[in-house]
Amino acid sequence: MQSRNPVLNRLGKNNRQSWAGPTASPQYLQEMYNTPSYAPPTATRPMTIDDVVVRGFITLGTLVVSAALAWYLNLGLAVAMPAAIVGLVLGLIVSFRQSTNPALILGYSVAYGLAIGVISNAYNYIYEGIVFQAVLGTMVAFGGTLAVYALKIFRPTPKFTKFVVAAGFAAVGLMLVNWVAGFFTDGGLGLRTDSPIGWVFSVAMILLGCFFLLLDFDSIEQGVRAGVPEKYSWLMAFGLTVSLVWLYLEILRFISYFFNND
Repeated sequence: MQSRNPVLNRLGKNNRQSWAGPTASPQYLQEMYNTPSYAPPTATRPMTIDDVVVRGFITLGTLVVSAALAWYLNLGLAVAMPAAIVGLVLGLIVSFRQSTNPALILGYSVAYGLAIGVISNAYNYIYEGIVFQAVLGTMVAFGGTLAVYALKIFRPTPKFTKFVVAAGFAAVGLMLVNWVAGFFTDGGLGLRTDSPIGWVFSVAMILLGCFFLLLDFDSIEQGVRAGVPEKYSWLMAFGLTVSLVWLYLEILRFISYFFNND
């Protein structure tokens, strides 16, 4: 059976070529005998699914610990706002440069973790128990999206990828316009209000987060198949973390529209 591992396939091909080649000359055998038995590796190890899982636990775990610390210390907006800005800047650097630097990626996790901890604490103060429901909802969304991909119910196509990326930029643009409009009109465009348009927009943002998860899963699978270097597992873990942060915040907001404290 032929292996799906590209490294094993290349090794097998080389071995078959060597077996089919001409008989080695005495001079060639002498050179092989004189060659040191150890040669330093010339290429880095290819990325595996396990690498992504481990880096994902580290990246997401760092974010969760930072959020828990911000919650426990009851840090306020004075910390959350600068942390969110720092996290946004680091996230943009990693995204546009496709950086695999663990320091930048973990720095993003720490910064956004602090911001999320403050936001979650504020929501839970108003709607007691909402954070647990949002976390549970995020886990369900992640598990459902992973099942859809793993069972090959749906796989991203190039057109779908372009649509999701364009929709992501459009969503961010709409939120910025809504934020600016809020300075002149109460609620801005109504995209973030407890209203039918706010509900529809939140559902659309949750679906968009799931779509980004599908793209993340596909990138991981394609990277493993292509045999990309192991260091890119950090970038894959970063993508998963960003998508999960997006999902959690959107689910948290959506639940708040219908939360009953009675």
